Amino acid sequence: MNTPIHDFVTRYKDLRPARFHMPGHKGRGPLGCEDLDLTEIPGADSLYEADGIIAESEANASRLFGCPTFYSTEGSSHCIRAMLYAAREACRGIRENAAFRVLAARNVHKAFLTAAALLDIDVCWLPLSEGSYLSAQPTPETLAAALEETGAKAVYLTCPDYLGFLPDLKPLAELCRAHGALLLVDNAHGAYLRFLTPSRHPMDLGADLCCDSAHKTLPVLTGGAYLHVKGSRPKEPGTGNGSLAPPDMTEHERRAVRDALALFGSTSPSYLILQSLDLANPRMERLPEKLAAFLPRAEALKARLRAAGWCLVGDEPLKLTLALGPRSDPSPGKGPACPPSGLALAALLEQSGVFCEFADPDHIVFMLSPEHTVEELARLETALLNARRKLPDRAAEVPGCDVFAPRSGTMPRRVCSIRQAMLAPAIPVPAAESLGRVLARPGVSCPPAVPILMPGERIDRAAVEAFRYYGIRSVSVLP
Repeated sequence: MNTPIHDFVTRYKDLRPARFHMPGHKGRGPLGCEDLDLTEIPGADSLYEADGIIAESEANASRLFGCPTFYSTEGSSHCIRAMLYAAREACRGIRENAAFRVLAARNVHKAFLTAAALLDIDVCWLPLSEGSYLSAQPTPETLAAALEETGAKAVYLTCPDYLGFLPDLKPLAELCRAHGALLLVDNAHGAYLRFLTPSRHPMDLGADLCCDSAHKTLPVLTGGAYLHVKGSRPKEPGTGNGSLAPPDMTEHERRAVRDALALFGSTSPSYLILQSLDLANPRMERLPEKLAAFLPRAEALKARLRAAGWCLVGDEPLKLTLALGPRSDPSPGKGPACPPSGLALAALLEQSGVFCEFADPDHIVFMLSPEHTVEELARLETALLNARRKLPDRAAEVPGCDVFAPRSGTMPRRVCSIRQAMLAPAIPVPAAESLGRVLARPGVSCPPAVPILMPGERIDRAAVEAFRYYGIRSVSVLP
């Protein structure tokens, strides 16, 4: 598989040109990569009007993913906004004078909320489920009931979620089709799922649109991402990774996707990231074999950690998530015990030079990759085994606090729309003093960028306790 973007940039660099164009570093600088950093000079193509080397590279990615695939250099956040806009436009005219209503699980990335505010999307939240606010997947029964009740035109799911739970999308996709609703999937953590055998990628399980953060699980620079779209015109069998050529799109459909990306994207995309996406294509051709060799090692590591007493959750192959809630100590005669918080464990591991993806009071998340060496996996295992001996158990049970599953079983009360809340003036108040106020902004950092309460919802006692439990000291509320 060729690499047209990188080849073009390399040829230009080798000319030793006098650069009287952007960027201002003129190909020289302290990072050492400046000579590969370009802008849209003649021949370099243009991301949102691609008909040259970028279009050729995207076609390579499309063959690998089995569907029309478009590049982003601004992460899945960019693709989420474009995906929602494209879905809204696709549904325009189906029900005249009706709002674009989306059913969504509550563990959305905050980019979903900014898109909902900008596009004035009517969001209906799926029924709450027990467990962490980071994991909220519907069952086919709850989805069917919600579709009947709301008449939503689209369903939006995060799969896999931040903790590594990977529900079966097939029956959910079939329900969406039966109800005439599009299925949109935030697959930011699962680009590699396409290269498992069999594929567990959302586009192969029935999704209509899907975004991947290439940089999260593939060998791509931070910011590299894909927007995948279900093709409308099947092609004849072709070549490309030994599979059928991906479904094609009309030029009008392709232009509509690029327009959606352009609406939210910078006019100066990074050519370093575009080269990284381009160079990843031939590496992904070999990824199925690399995954097949690596996954048994990952599973063996997980098994040894379980045997050592750690509680693992989730079923995503490349995510290792330790649950640190109450458990029973496997040692004879020890009885119930409560391990230290994920935050304390993460701090201890950092002293050994081991850095996790995310930690909160109840979980610590590690992202595995075929790029990891045997030595790095052994270092992680040794650090976790040593940590069990060094960190004392919590003296008393510290229950998790889940505002999405309060004991009353009720949803947080919605006072106004996401758009009204996020575009209104807001004032900061101490979270401990926010009871009864209306949340104006998500107020969560990345990671995990998953909100505890949604803008426009009334802050109740469960929410105040959740803010305290997860270390949120200040929130933005409506005046």
